[in-house]
Amino acid sequence: MVSKDDVLNALKQVADPHMGISIVDMGLITDVETDDEGNVSFTLTPTNPGCMSVIHMAGGAKQVVADLEGVKKVNVTVKGHMMEEDINKILSDEPIEKQ
Repeated sequence: MVSKDDVLNALKQVADPHMGISIVDMGLITDVETDDEGNVSFTLTPTNPGCMSVIHMAGGAKQVVADLEGVKKVNVTVKGHMMEEDINKILSDEPIEKQ
């Protein structure tokens, strides 16, 4: 089973492209949850409600977590962005599920 720490360590690979600092170290990741079936979810909150890089960061975050051993499904939710509804639809329309 993948742990919360495993998820956070993987997410440290994703940096804010403007700051060059990990999205974890910047405090952008919250609400990390894992379960026994390999489902992972977390929230990404950008520092700026108009951040143009949030979709890139969220997609990268989704991929690095999906690459972890034992992860079957990843759900990323973006909060605090002026286009969060559209961004979350895009993220959910591109599910990463492994058998």
